[in-house]
Amino acid sequence: MQLTGIHHLTAVTARAAENVAFYTRTLGLRLVKKTVNQDDVSAYHLFYADGLASPGSDITFFDWPAPRERRGSSSITRTHLRVPGEGAVAWWHARLREAGTVLAEPTLRDGRLTVDFEDPEGQRLALVDDGGTGPEHPWDASPVPAAYQIRGLGPIRLSVPAPGRTAAVLTEVLGMRRARTFETGEGPVEVYEMGPGGPAAEVQLLADAFAPAQQGAGAVHHVAFRIPDADYGAWADRLRTARVPASGPVDRYYFRSLYFREPNGILFEIATDGPGFTTDEPLETLGERLALPPFLEPRRAEIEAGLKPLRPSGGG
Repeated sequence: MQLTGIHHLTAVTARAAENVAFYTRTLGLRLVKKTVNQDDVSAYHLFYADGLASPGSDITFFDWPAPRERRGSSSITRTHLRVPGEGAVAWWHARLREAGTVLAEPTLRDGRLTVDFEDPEGQRLALVDDGGTGPEHPWDASPVPAAYQIRGLGPIRLSVPAPGRTAAVLTEVLGMRRARTFETGEGPVEVYEMGPGGPAAEVQLLADAFAPAQQGAGAVHHVAFRIPDADYGAWADRLRTARVPASGPVDRYYFRSLYFREPNGILFEIATDGPGFTTDEPLETLGERLALPPFLEPRRAEIEAGLKPLRPSGGG
């Protein structure tokens, strides 16, 4: 029983319309699900992914009217997005520079060409060469050519004051393997891998001594790890046996989840691959209407009245 990779990452935006424009028009991702936060139906929950809405390809956002994040410790500080090859990294660097996006020069980090940048609200991202390994599902309507499209999520960087405590959960509870260490200007980073390993299945752990971060726009809310649907019950039992304070089973309709906080306070989720985003919409029209799980459907009129309109996303 193993985690098989990164499932999704959920962050915070205070400007949903601008968020849609950036992630669909600039980054060329597909808006595959336009729904609401099931615990706060006044907020959009926006899912961006590849052409097939594949698990492991989606970065998602809660739309909350929050001030900017106060950066600090006990937080996710860099989300990597995989692209196929060094040529793709160079292509993206030119595209983002032309768009006026804040970014650095491409650099070789942990043996992979990487370029750091931020979205308009300061969400810290990076594009990383994944060597062209693994499946790819380009979106035909993307403004980005298929040869350069983002293939999915890559390594997720955690910054914590007590890395040993987080490492114990990664290895002893979640079954990850410590793979290697690489150096950055911020200090040594330990790499933990799950399942098959590789850039789609890695967590990076960095020690820091900053004050705790305060979540807001531009922050990451949580990271989710993939499991096969059939392993869901066993993972719930595993968390109970390990005496990890957790949510217990949560049905999100598009996947089933288990939530808990690691010892430094970062929210982790374990999520099933299925049933997937086509459970209530055809693949061809994903993200074109507000999708609500069955238990919220009777409140559609009320929910729609409380949401801000989104500008057209140019194909999303």
